[in-house]
Amino acid sequence: MAVGLGVLAPGPAAADPYCGQVWGSLAKTDPAMSQAKVVNVRTGQHYCFDRLVVDLNGPAPGYTVRYVPQVVQDGSGLPVPLRGQAFIQVTVNAPAYDDAGKPTYTPADKNELSNVTGYQTFRQVAWAGSFEGYSSMGLGVRARLPFRVFTLAGPGTGSRLVVDVAHFW
Repeated sequence: MAVGLGVLAPGPAAADPYCGQVWGSLAKTDPAMSQAKVVNVRTGQHYCFDRLVVDLNGPAPGYTVRYVPQVVQDGSGLPVPLRGQAFIQVTVNAPAYDDAGKPTYTPADKNELSNVTGYQTFRQVAWAGSFEGYSSMGLGVRARLPFRVFTLAGPGTGSRLVVDVAHFW
């Protein structure tokens, strides 16, 4: 009855972060190195974010994931053309070749590591190379949006580097 008479006023509205996310868009890094090798790159769509997964054949190494004005190839520094309005350079502290120099990951199409047609945030995933123990890829996204980075153990003795990019702020 008090509400109907206007005696109780609603409290101030507080906007919750999108899907409860509080990730931000600043660089995320872990300097660790390991003997793991990159063996696959894949993507997935989720309700609140798009996901990039880098599969490794051993314990997860470190990484650097950050927004850049332009993604560049490992070694040469040449630009990697990407679709999108913002660009994330994902560098895994692991090579995509074994100790004999034989590739452990060879993408069928370096410009399209995964088909992201219809994804809400991702526009393109491209290979930027593997050089001196580091492997890089470029992620073209529709805008500079918050992201998170983490590693997961498994399957088996392998591990995964995961990059989630939110659909909205």
